[in-house]
Amino acid sequence: MATDLITDIIVMGGCGRMGGTLVRMAQNDPDLHLKAVIERAERLDELERLDCQLSADLDEVLPQSPRAVVVEFTSPEATVEHVGVCKRHGNPIVIGTTGLKPDQLATIREAAMETPVLLAPNMSLGVNVLLKILPQLVRMLGPAYDMEMVEIHHSRKKDAPSGTALKLAECMVQARGWVYDEVKRHSRDGIVGERPEKEMGVMAVRGGDVVGDHTAYFFGPGERIEITHRAHSRENFAQGALRAAKWLARQKPGRLYDIGDLL
Repeated sequence: MATDLITDIIVMGGCGRMGGTLVRMAQNDPDLHLKAVIERAERLDELERLDCQLSADLDEVLPQSPRAVVVEFTSPEATVEHVGVCKRHGNPIVIGTTGLKPDQLATIREAAMETPVLLAPNMSLGVNVLLKILPQLVRMLGPAYDMEMVEIHHSRKKDAPSGTALKLAECMVQARGWVYDEVKRHSRDGIVGERPEKEMGVMAVRGGDVVGDHTAYFFGPGERIEITHRAHSRENFAQGALRAAKWLARQKPGRLYDIGDLL
């Protein structure tokens, strides 16, 4: 159980790329206790080396782990299911899953009224600082500068554009007083005509094993500004998620938290 010094965590998808990184880093963090790892039944034997509870059923584990913080980087469908389980048992949950649809986000927001929930498409400290800085740059440069966003990820990423790119683009658009869904352009093909003044382009590139690159562009008269964030490894995201888990264990429900609240 979470105490003032040690936070119990439960990692979802321990055999996945992010799940495996979370498990390894949690084991090496003196402020965390890896209480359980959840994985599909056919893969549990791959985790037998771990000194914690292993299960394919989160609903089965949570009654034995009151206040343990669930850390979730899986699929949108699985995330919604796991949020419901956490709400039922009152366990906090940190969500880094991307590609969530509006109805799924609504379900998560509803759950946050009854159990602590932190949702962030990117757990990186640097990216979350950009979310604070980019709107200031938008306002300082003014409407003469066209804005675009390009993101690059590994070939196995399933959603596009990335959740991080969308979040960064949305903060830029809002700083200009626009509505994102009215000005977004996620692809261009064929004779699309001149670029409208009121448009936000967000482009996705996929290939290799790129962890995650995001570049915000500002195209102005006679100059171009580029601000790029490059993630060198998944440890960056895992560290942020584990830091969020420690913080969320001491919070109360009533609103959906993000990394900005932690900072």
